[in-house]
Amino acid sequence: MLDLLIKGGMVIDGTGNPGFYAAVGVEGDRVRILRGDVSAVEARRTVDAAGKVVCPGFIDVHAHSGLVILSEPRHEPKVRQGVTTELIGIDGNSYAPFHSHEDFLRFVELNSGLDGNPPLPGGWSRVSEYLSMFDHKVAINIAYMVGNSPLRIGAVGWEQRAATGHEMEEMKGLLREAMEDGAFGLSTGLDYPPGSYADTAELSELSKEAARLGGIYHTHVRYGLGDRYLDPFREAIEIGRRSGVSVHITHLYQRVTSAGGAGRLLDLVEQGRAEGLDVTFDSYPYPYGSTRLLIVFPEWAQNGGPERLKEVLRSPEGRARLRQEVRPRAATWDDMWLTYFKRHHNHRFEGRSVAQVAEAMGKEVVDAICDLLLDEDLQVSFVMAGANAQTLPEFVRHPLSMVGSDALLLGDFPSPRSYGCFPVILAEFVRENRFLSLPDAIRKMTSYPAQRLGLTGRGILRDDMFADIVVFDAERVKAPATRQQPKQFPIGIEYVIVNGQVVVEEGKHTGLLPGRALRRGKL
Repeated sequence: MLDLLIKGGMVIDGTGNPGFYAAVGVEGDRVRILRGDVSAVEARRTVDAAGKVVCPGFIDVHAHSGLVILSEPRHEPKVRQGVTTELIGIDGNSYAPFHSHEDFLRFVELNSGLDGNPPLPGGWSRVSEYLSMFDHKVAINIAYMVGNSPLRIGAVGWEQRAATGHEMEEMKGLLREAMEDGAFGLSTGLDYPPGSYADTAELSELSKEAARLGGIYHTHVRYGLGDRYLDPFREAIEIGRRSGVSVHITHLYQRVTSAGGAGRLLDLVEQGRAEGLDVTFDSYPYPYGSTRLLIVFPEWAQNGGPERLKEVLRSPEGRARLRQEVRPRAATWDDMWLTYFKRHHNHRFEGRSVAQVAEAMGKEVVDAICDLLLDEDLQVSFVMAGANAQTLPEFVRHPLSMVGSDALLLGDFPSPRSYGCFPVILAEFVRENRFLSLPDAIRKMTSYPAQRLGLTGRGILRDDMFADIVVFDAERVKAPATRQQPKQFPIGIEYVIVNGQVVVEEGKHTGLLPGRALRRGKL
């Protein structure tokens, strides 16, 4: 007897092939595809999917959930989009290995505007211990990248300097241990100290180790490098060329401040492929970017870790220099709105622009930012329009692109993509504007990222694959989240099954937590 029978729906299996009518059965945590008459098939539970699409669960290849999901394990903003697996530990900012608990706490504080600083259900040191925190304790599956920041902190420290030969070997040993514990590769966020202190040669050496173990290099590039247009991506491809690692460029798009158009960015990736390099990328379908407010400060201010940074923010000399050097990430301070305040007296600033907050505080902009960050223990986030909306479809529909939400689940005014990334592709990029066919869009969210990461048994609806399944209404699916009202759940995502368990039923969370940590090389 089947545990679950989903009948009457159009199965789009994740391969990119056209859909077909069949029933999808679930036995334990595995899939069975049933063609023909299923009226005699016995099941403990049946879902009528007539008029709906049945497809594999969506895989988000850029997720900032490494701490948030441990404190909010139902993970509603993501699972209600149809996400059944997330890749965490991205941007070089991961939370294991940390053999010094003090360094772990310092790093959580430094990165709190990106990944939060919630209460945690326990402690860990190694990657294996961290991954055990997710098994059957969260709503979705978790795959993990080890960031180069904890590697650097563990071997080099917090300082802006080159690694010695001994320290390089120590970082490689930490990376090797992390991947043997289940990490899928190395990540970097080359706008985020201390990982950003690594040069091309250091990253190439680490990537050789990742490649030797079958991992990938997942990179937020060094956007301030060279011409700030093509050069950041040239460095990523050069690391692949030197090391032989498979390179994945995350959140690739044409920036509003870009010196050139979309075509040359995409040409760069295609040229890498033509050369024989294994290069892919992900995109998100919104113009709004978001990250920690600390990113506006230059690297020298963060040299030495969070204590040194706070000294700079407090000192008259440091502030004088910052006023000269700090610039808005987009056109003006009016285009950046703030969120994620824990102090009650700062909640009035939720959703307001940096310029508005500075005016309300009666301070110069940089002074206002410094005072807020000191008051909030560095945890403030911001959202802004960072991508050229006109050229976003060129990246989302490109054959080498998959989907990464880059979603921050912090504050009252996160980017709307945090609640709408995957449904907006189904609704606007497929149904309304026809930038993509539905099978191709689903491929980008399912089998393609599974193939990229090497997720065994996931990403396709086929006999004996894991039962991560989404049932949605292709004519009704919609992402109502907006800039002004971002915390709105999608419409039309009716069922989400994770490892054979129904986590979303008729659009509502059931409370089940069947997620697992997915470990490299293991089912």
